[in-house]
Amino acid sequence: MTFSLINNLTSRFIRVVGNQIAPSAVGQGRLCILIYHRILEHVDPLLESEPDVASFRWQMEALASCFNVLPLHEALDTLRNGRMPPRAVCITFDDGYRSTHDLALPILKEFNFPATVFVTTSYLDGSNMWNDRILEAVRSLPVGPLDLTNSGLGIHPISSLADRENAADKLIRAAKYLPSEQRLDLSLKLESLIGAAHRSGLMLTHDMVRTLVENGIEVGGHTVTHPILTKLDDQRAKEEIVGCKQELEAIIGKPVRLFAYPNGKVGMDYDERHVQMAKEAGYSAAFITTMGPATGQTDPYQIPRGRPWDKSQLMFKLRLLRWLAE
Repeated sequence: MTFSLINNLTSRFIRVVGNQIAPSAVGQGRLCILIYHRILEHVDPLLESEPDVASFRWQMEALASCFNVLPLHEALDTLRNGRMPPRAVCITFDDGYRSTHDLALPILKEFNFPATVFVTTSYLDGSNMWNDRILEAVRSLPVGPLDLTNSGLGIHPISSLADRENAADKLIRAAKYLPSEQRLDLSLKLESLIGAAHRSGLMLTHDMVRTLVENGIEVGGHTVTHPILTKLDDQRAKEEIVGCKQELEAIIGKPVRLFAYPNGKVGMDYDERHVQMAKEAGYSAAFITTMGPATGQTDPYQIPRGRPWDKSQLMFKLRLLRWLAE
C-alpha cells in the first residue's frame, strides 16, 4: 500500500470521526486553536519544539485534508452564536517573529488559510526577545563550565550540543519568572562571555505587521514586553495590556480585538485581575495555553489554545481530533 493511499485513508477516517464528535445543536460546536511561535528555515537542535518550513508545510497540508480552518474572530462569533462546522481549527502565532512574515505567510497564502499573530510590541523594529538572546549566547559560549552561581543559577557544563540544549532550556525556564531587569542582566552577562552584543533581526518590523494585515492576517495583542503578568503590580500590568493595544492600533490603523496572555497558565502567569484588565482595555476575547477545545460555554477571556509538537502527519491529525473530542 502506497504512502499516498495510506494518507488518503487516514484523512478520510479523521474526517468521518471528526464529523461524529461534532455536537449538532446550534451554539454547541467545538474549536481547536493552534499556537506557533517561530518557523525555522532549517531544523535547529537548540529549537527542537519549533517547526521548520518543511514541517510547517506538511502540518498545513494535514489541516487542508482533514479540518476546516477558520479566521479566529469569525470562529469565535460562530462558536457563540451559530452552527460551528465540524473539525474547526484556527491558526495563531505568538510573540511576533519575522518568520511569520517571511516563511509562514507564503505557505498560508498557498493554502488560503487565515491566521492571527499575537504581537509583543517592544521588540518590533528592535532587539530580539530575551529568551532568544539567552539561547543565541549559549549557542556561542566557549567550551567549559558556565558559572552563574553569583546570579543564583548554578554551574552548567558546556562541552557538547546536548550540554548547550540543556543549559539553554534551564536558563530560559529560570529567567521566565524573573523580573525583566534580571532577565536583561542575564542576557548581557551571557553576551559578555561570548564577546558580542546581541544581534537583532528575529522580530517583525512595523511594515511587516502592516503587510500581514494587508494579506488577511489578524493582529492581536501580546503585551508590550512579554512579562509574567502575576509578577507585576497592577499599574504595570495594565500598562502592558493597554499599551500593546494602543501601539498596534497606531501601526495598523484599525481596532485590535484579540489578546493572548504571555505564557498563559492560569493562576501562574495571569489571574482574574488581568482578565478584567483585558476586558476594560477593549479586547473582545483573550487566550490562554491549555489543551482542549473551545466551546460555546468557554469564558471568552480564557479561551484555550494548544501547541502541536508531533513529528508525523498521522499523530498531528490524531492529536487535533483528540483535543476536539475532549
